[in-house]
Amino acid sequence: MHDEPTAAGLATTPRAGGSGGVGDNARSWLVWGGTAVAFGVLIWWILTQMSLTAFFAQILNGLSFGAVLFFLASGFTLIFGLMRITNLAHGGFYLVGGYIGISVVRATGSFFLAMLVSALAIMVLGLFTERVLLRPIRGLEKPEVLLTIGLTFILGDMSLAIWGGDPTPIPKPDFLNGALDIGGFVYPRYRVFVIACAVVVGAILFWVEKRTRWGAMVRAGVDDRETVAALGINIKAVFTGAFMFGAFLAGFAGVIGGAFLTLLPGQDFEVLLFALAVVIIGGLGSLKGAALGVVIVGLIDSFGKALIPELSFFTLFAPMAIILVLRPRGLLGRE
Repeated sequence: MHDEPTAAGLATTPRAGGSGGVGDNARSWLVWGGTAVAFGVLIWWILTQMSLTAFFAQILNGLSFGAVLFFLASGFTLIFGLMRITNLAHGGFYLVGGYIGISVVRATGSFFLAMLVSALAIMVLGLFTERVLLRPIRGLEKPEVLLTIGLTFILGDMSLAIWGGDPTPIPKPDFLNGALDIGGFVYPRYRVFVIACAVVVGAILFWVEKRTRWGAMVRAGVDDRETVAALGINIKAVFTGAFMFGAFLAGFAGVIGGAFLTLLPGQDFEVLLFALAVVIIGGLGSLKGAALGVVIVGLIDSFGKALIPELSFFTLFAPMAIILVLRPRGLLGRE
């Protein structure tokens, strides 16, 4: 096709809906200002409750947990932003990916091979889910939600039947065991590795989104799917690729997270709940929103469990509810 659009042209596809009015701008300033003030007061109060060393340890705990959530939330928000599918089977993908990782580590002794095999296996499962299960009901929101919830239950029961119900951590490589000593501050080496993985994967995702033709097609598809299809691009192939990539990240997260969160029945719904909180706070359809959301959710979860464990879920979901009321699309969500 000689008149095929360029990546730059796709990236500038206009969005519908305008820039919003004065009321929207005032509400945005209210949300951001209130968030900044609340965090300032919260940090001051936290520092009165714990030592500086404990404070930094909880920050790293929150960032390492948020790093695992980033792999889930970035794929989740990509699928929703492009396909408008709330894939509630994402937690099931995570759980099955982790269990596949356990089997590979036990068979080969290689943690990194387990990461690759699990991610590829869940990517194939994602292909089957999108092409066989979801494509016939594309655009039917309630059937899509019900189908993905049902798939989560099926994956959970299959995992229980195959791998059993005992909490099982994935064995880590020897060089990632132990702790790092940074100027007298000691912290588990594996958690630092998880944070580093999230930073690297996040940088790659941002580069792909901003610098490649596929990223341009995805961004244009998020903004205006009909126009992209009218330009002659196979939008169904883009949809399938995005869904497979999101599933790949979920399988990858299952191995990364399973090594320090352990794997057990029911964890699929638990991690899905946290991933939903991330994308609601950060904003659906926004990779930057996912990155911001995992930092906020990870830190709130870490400090909430350390300081007021009996209210840990309240401290997480109360801010999410407030953001939903004041800014339904999330802090960095697209219109």
